[in-house]
Amino acid sequence: MEKPAKNSLLIACAVLVLAGAVIFLVWGRSGTPGDASAEAGFARDMATHHAQAVDMSFTIRDKTQSKDVRNLAYDIITTQSNQRGMFQGWLQQWELDQATDRRPMAWMAGHGHSGSGTSAAPAAVPVGGAMPGMASPDQLTKLKELQGTAAEVLFLQLMIRHHEGGVQMAEGLLKLSTRDEVVSMAQKIVNGQTGEIKLMTEMLKQRGAQPYPTILK
Repeated sequence: MEKPAKNSLLIACAVLVLAGAVIFLVWGRSGTPGDASAEAGFARDMATHHAQAVDMSFTIRDKTQSKDVRNLAYDIITTQSNQRGMFQGWLQQWELDQATDRRPMAWMAGHGHSGSGTSAAPAAVPVGGAMPGMASPDQLTKLKELQGTAAEVLFLQLMIRHHEGGVQMAEGLLKLSTRDEVVSMAQKIVNGQTGEIKLMTEMLKQRGAQPYPTILK
C-alpha cells in the first residue's frame, strides 16, 4: 500500500516543480516578466516594428517639401524613437536579452494573430508572414526611389498599414497583460496611432489617393 502513496507523492512533486518552472519562465525573478511573457514579446516586437516606422519617416522627411508630411514624419521619428528606448529599457530592467530566438509574435499565439497579411492587399503582406503592418523590402526600396507626390502617397499608405499593425499588437497586449507600465504604453499606442491613421487618411484624400484596405477588424 505504500508504493502507490509514494508514486502519488512523486507525481505531485513533479507537478509542483513543473508549475514553478513555468511561473519562472513567464514572470521571472521578483514578479518581473520572464522571457516567454507577453510583456517581453511585446517589447521586443514593438521595438522592431517602431524601428521600421522611424526608418520610413526619415526616408520621406529627407525627400519631401510638404510641410504637413515633414511634420508628421518628425512626430513619428520622435515619438516612436522615445517609445523604442522605453521598450529596450524595460528588457534591461527585467534582466532579459534585447533579442531572442523566439518567433516574432509568438507571444500572441492563440490570441487572434494568424501571422498572415490580407488577401485584399497582397503587396502589404508582413515581412516573414509574422509581424502585422510591416512594409516589405520591395516597398521600402520603392519608397526610396519615388519622388514628389508619388513618394508622399506611398509613404502614407505604408504608414497607415504600419500603424494598423501597431494597433493590432497593442490591443493584443491589452488582452494579455495587467502590468501597469506596459498596459499604459499599449493604450497610448492605440490612441496615438489611431489618431494618426485618421490624419494620414485625410492627407491621402488631399492627394487624390486612398489607403490600402484595412487590416483592422
